[in-house]
Amino acid sequence: MKNNYRKLKLSILLQTVFVTALTVLAGGLLMEYVVDGTYNDRFTRMFVNFIMKFNVEEQTAIRWYWRLIGGNKQFFVVVGFLLLFALFFYVALSRMTKYLTQVEDGIENIISDSEHPVYLITELKPIEERLNEIKMTLKRQELEAIEGEKKKNDLVVFLAHDLKTPLTSIVAYLSMLDSRPDMPEEERMKYTKISLEKSLRLGELISEFFEITRFNLQDIVLEPSGFDLSMMLEQLADEAYGVCQEKGLVCTVETQENLNVEGDIDKLARVFDNLLRNAIAYCPAYSKIEIEAREKENGIEIVFANEGDKIPENELKTIFEKFYRVDNSRSSVTGGAGLGLAISKEIVELHGGKISARSGDEKTEFIVWLPMKQTGGEEKKDEVYSHGRRAFRSRTRSRKSLQRTKKTRDMG
Repeated sequence: MKNNYRKLKLSILLQTVFVTALTVLAGGLLMEYVVDGTYNDRFTRMFVNFIMKFNVEEQTAIRWYWRLIGGNKQFFVVVGFLLLFALFFYVALSRMTKYLTQVEDGIENIISDSEHPVYLITELKPIEERLNEIKMTLKRQELEAIEGEKKKNDLVVFLAHDLKTPLTSIVAYLSMLDSRPDMPEEERMKYTKISLEKSLRLGELISEFFEITRFNLQDIVLEPSGFDLSMMLEQLADEAYGVCQEKGLVCTVETQENLNVEGDIDKLARVFDNLLRNAIAYCPAYSKIEIEAREKENGIEIVFANEGDKIPENELKTIFEKFYRVDNSRSSVTGGAGLGLAISKEIVELHGGKISARSGDEKTEFIVWLPMKQTGGEEKKDEVYSHGRRAFRSRTRSRKSLQRTKKTRDMG
C-alpha cells in the first residue's frame, strides 16, 4: 500500500523543494541588497535617527544599533529565512489542501448516494479505489437489507395465510361437532383428531412469528460448558422417535466414543435439533436418516444425511440465509419460517466452527465442524464434562417432563 502513494509523496516533495529554493533565492536577494548591500546603510541611518528622536546622542544610538542588530546579524538572518520559508510554505499549502478537498468530495459522493463513481486526482488514485470499494460495499449491503426485508415481509404474508388455513379448518370441524351431538363416535374421533392436528400446526406457526422477532432483536450469547456429544445426538434421535415412526423413517446414530465438546449445550442442541427436523421434513416416507460424528481435522465433524430430492447447487449457496426455504413453498407440512438453518449457522460460527451442505441425486448432507478445545488438567476436564452431562440430562428430563405433561393434557 505504501508504494501506491508514491506519486502523492513525490508531488509533496517537489512542492517542498520548490518552497525551499524560493526561500533561498528571496533570502539571498535580501542578504545582497538589504543586509550587506546598498540598503544596509540606509536602514542603519533610519534606526539611528529614530533613536535620536528620544534625546539620545548619535554615538549612543550607533552603539545601540550594533548591540541590538549589527552584533546579532546571524540570528536575524536565521529568523528571516524561517519567516520567509513559513510564508512561502503557507502559500504552497493552499495547493496541498486540494488533496483534502478531493477526499471530502469523494466522501460526499458516497453520502449523497450518487450513481457516479468517485473520481480523484492522479496522486490520490489509491484513495479513489478504496472509496469506490466502500461505496460498492455499502450499496451491496443496502440491496441485501432491502432483499432481506422483502423476504421477511413476503414470509409474514405467507405465514398469515397459513395461520388462516388451519384456523378455518378448526372452526369448521368444531362447529360440526357442536351442531351434531348424535354424531357416531368413530366420526367424532376422526374430526377431533383433525382439529387437534390443525391446532398444533397453528401453534407452530405462531411460534415462527415469535422466532422471527427474536432472531432480529436478540444477540445470541453463549454459556459454554463441557458435555458428551455422542450422548446428545443419541438423545435427540430418541426424542424424534415418535415423529419418525409417523413417516416410517429409520434414524441411526453412529459416533466415536468420548466425543467431548466444550460449548453451549442448549444452543448446540438447538442446532442439531434443527438439522434433524429439517431431515425429517424433507426426506420421503419410509426412508433412512443417518447421523454420524467423528474426529476430523483437529475438530469434530457431525453429519446429518437423509434421502430425498437433490438440492440445486445455486440454492445450496443461499440455504443458510434468513427467511430462505429450499422449496419456496407455503406448505403446512414443511413450510417453516426459514430461520432454523440461519440460526444454526450463527450458533456454529460463534463456537468457532463451520456448517455446510452438499446434495446428490439420492442423498443430502448437512455437515457441522466444531473445534476441539482443551480445558487443562484431567481432573478439571472430568469435572467440566461431568457438569455438562448433568446439565444435559437435566435438560432432557425437563423436555420429557413437558412432553408427558402435554400428552396428559391432550388426553384429558
